[in-house]
Amino acid sequence: MDIEQMKADLGPGAVFDIGEENPFSQYFTGECYLKMLTTEGVTTANVTFARQTINHWHVHHKGGQILLVTGGRGWYQEWGKDAQELHPGDVVNIPPEVKHWHGAAKDSWFQHIAIEVPAEGASNEWLEPVDDDQYALLK
Repeated sequence: MDIEQMKADLGPGAVFDIGEENPFSQYFTGECYLKMLTTEGVTTANVTFARQTINHWHVHHKGGQILLVTGGRGWYQEWGKDAQELHPGDVVNIPPEVKHWHGAAKDSWFQHIAIEVPAEGASNEWLEPVDDDQYALLK
C-alpha cells in the first residue's frame, strides 16, 4: 500500500496528517508513518499503521508512554498478558520498564497519538519481533 492509498483509507475523519515513513521502520512488520506533533516539552507524535502492521516488543525506560487511539482498530499487549483490542477513544498508559507491543489489526489500519512521558534518562529499547503465530491468533 502506498501513502496515497493509506490517506484514502483514513478518509476525511483523520485529525492529523500521517506524516512520512517511520524512520524506525526496521522495528515494524509493515508500513508505518510518523508525524511529529511536538518535540518541545512533551514529545508527541501521530503514528499510523497499515493493516497487519505492528511494532516489535519494546520497553520505554524511565518515563513510559501514553497512547491515545484516534482511528482504526488495533492491539496492545504486555509481556505475559493477553492482548487488548483497541478502538478510537481508548487510552493506554504504559508504565516504564514494561515490555509490550502495539499496532494494527489484520483487517484495519490503526492510528494513535504517542505521548512520551518525560523523565531524566528516558530511552526506548527495541527488542525481538512479535511471534507471527501469536499475532495470527488475534481476531
